[in-house]
Amino acid sequence: MVRAVIMTAPEQPLEVVEFALPHLEDGAVLLRTIYSEVCGTDVHLHQGHLAGVPYPIIPGHINVGEIVDLAGAPVDLDGQPLRKGQIATFLDVHETCGHCWFCTVAKTTTRCPHRKVYGITYSAQDGLLGGWSEMIYLKPGVKVLPLPEGIPPQRFIGAGCGLPTAMHAIERAEIMLGDTVVVQGSGPVGLNAAILAQLSGATQVIVVGGPANRLAEARRIGADSVIDIDALSPAERISRVRELTQGRGADVTIEASGNPRAVNEGFAMTRDAGRYVIVGQYTNLGDISINPHLDINQKHLEVRGSWGSDFSHFWRGVRVLDKHGERFQWERFITRSYSLDQANEALDDVSHYRAVKALIDPNL
Repeated sequence: MVRAVIMTAPEQPLEVVEFALPHLEDGAVLLRTIYSEVCGTDVHLHQGHLAGVPYPIIPGHINVGEIVDLAGAPVDLDGQPLRKGQIATFLDVHETCGHCWFCTVAKTTTRCPHRKVYGITYSAQDGLLGGWSEMIYLKPGVKVLPLPEGIPPQRFIGAGCGLPTAMHAIERAEIMLGDTVVVQGSGPVGLNAAILAQLSGATQVIVVGGPANRLAEARRIGADSVIDIDALSPAERISRVRELTQGRGADVTIEASGNPRAVNEGFAMTRDAGRYVIVGQYTNLGDISINPHLDINQKHLEVRGSWGSDFSHFWRGVRVLDKHGERFQWERFITRSYSLDQANEALDDVSHYRAVKALIDPNL
C-alpha cells in the first residue's frame, strides 16, 4: 500500500489515505517520491480559487523522485532508455494533444483545452497522480527528465515551480542588456525571476515584496535593491522605484505577487514605452480598476500575460540549475520539510508567508 495526502474539498482538512500499488501500463514509470513542492497554487487549490478542480485530489505538481519501476521501454527527451535507480523529475503538464489550434498554429500548448496537470486537474480517483504521496504514477507519454549529476534533489526542488514559471515570464519580458527590471513579489516565482533577469542582462534588479525572510533571500541572490511592502505605502513604493530609475521607471516590470492590487502599482512603476509582464495572477482573486488612457495608451505601455510553462521552460530551467547552481544555491530557499502527516501545517505556513519554500518529504 502507498500512503498519500488527499485534498477532499476547498477549506477542508487534508487527509492521509492508503492506495494500492498500481499496475503499470506499457510505457509507464513509477517514482518513489523524494520531495514534492508546496506551491502557492496548492494554497489557492485549498482556498477554492481555481476553477474545474476534480476534488478529491492528491496535491503536488512539481516533484523529484527515484525511478523504482517501469514497463515497456520509456525513454527521455534524447531517446535514452530510462532506468531504475535514476533520480528524475517530470513535466507536470500532460495530455496536451498536439493537434488543436493552440498546439499547432498558436504554438501555445499551455492553452491546449485537453491539457491536464499532475496534482491539480487529476482526481485522486484516477490514481497516484500527485506528489504528496510515497509513490507517483507517471502515465505513458509523461515527459520524464533525469536530473544531471550536478543537481542534487534539494537544489531542483528549491527552485521548484517558480523556475519554469519565471522562465516563461522572462521569455515574455524580452529583457535587454543594461535594462532595469522591477520584480513585484518575493515568493518563489519572484525570486526566480530576479535570478533570471540578472542572467538575461539586467544591470539593475529591484524586488518589491515581503516579509523579511523573503527579502533577505532577494538580497542574497543579487537584487540591487529591495522595497518592503510592509514599510512603505503604495505611493511611497512607486516613488522609490522612480528614485532608483532617474524618474523614469523600470524598463521591464514583472508582476509575480499574486495580488491584483499590485497591477496598478506595476503600471506606475514601469517607464513610458516599457513592458509589463503579468505572471502572478494564476487564480481569480478579483478585479481592479484601470484608466486605459493614462495607464496603457498614453504611456505606450506593452502589457503581456504569461500563463504556466511548457517543457521548453522546464528543460531550460534544469540547464540553468546545472550551470549556475553554486552561484545562486536554490536549495537555500527551503525553509522546512514536512511529513505527509504534517501537510496541513505546511499549507498553513505557506499561506501565511512563514516559509520561503516548503517541501513535502514522504520519507519523514
